[in-house]
Amino acid sequence: MDTPPLITVAELAARIRDPLSAPTVLDIRWAGPGSADGREAFQQGHIPGARFVDAMKVLSGPETDGSGGRHPLPTPESFETGMRAAGVTSDRGVVVYDDWKSIAAARAWWLLRHFGHEDVAVLDGGLGAWRSAGHAVEEGVNEGVEVGEFAATEARLHSLDAAGAADIAASGVLVDGRPANRFRGEAETVDPVAGHIPGARSLPALDLVREDGTFLPPRELKKRFKDVGVDGQGSAATYCGSGFQACHVALAAAVSGVTEDLGVYAGSWSDWITDPGRPIAT
Repeated sequence: MDTPPLITVAELAARIRDPLSAPTVLDIRWAGPGSADGREAFQQGHIPGARFVDAMKVLSGPETDGSGGRHPLPTPESFETGMRAAGVTSDRGVVVYDDWKSIAAARAWWLLRHFGHEDVAVLDGGLGAWRSAGHAVEEGVNEGVEVGEFAATEARLHSLDAAGAADIAASGVLVDGRPANRFRGEAETVDPVAGHIPGARSLPALDLVREDGTFLPPRELKKRFKDVGVDGQGSAATYCGSGFQACHVALAAAVSGVTEDLGVYAGSWSDWITDPGRPIAT
């Protein structure tokens, strides 16, 4: 991976001033934890020139019978259409951000790389870091966005199904990125069944960033991954509740230098529990 997974506010501010190096900037705010309606928030203020991407429509496929989880992976065709509508081209860099610890931005980062984009970075600290640095935001809808020429390729990153996750849990290291209490089966408020995949190890995604949403230093991230057994040598993967925080853990692994392709069980816990025959640990 030639492009570093994170970009600082100072680096982005410098790049968008230069037409030759300006990336396509995508705003991935959504109505998830810590956020109001993403589109409304975007209209109230966003990084100048940014384009809004609806996370539920572009970064997630439609829910069916529950298999695939709450946020199934989009098809290459639907993802390509969404990215093109946002002005993404394959030969121009992309910077993604959100307003809540880069959880949604990480999903966009992972999917863009998964479907073949070579130059993608997450704005470290997101919109909060941009504002804190004193940079201006613009309001309203970004009109006149040219349709991009992004072409989705066959899947490039390691994506797992339930059977693959079970194999990794048994023979390698399967990391659970949900908050620790949900891993233990306590205070489950999202999914109808509490617990975790047997053999999985807890490494909450939100513990990999500071209070201001910036990621911990690579050395500290590497230690945290090694503490749960992820050292870049054996097989390893991650999951969460529905696949978003798993992408955040994969991003942190790339920042740490441990691995650029930590496997992601995209369906995650919300897919695992759809089969009552699958074991559950608490």
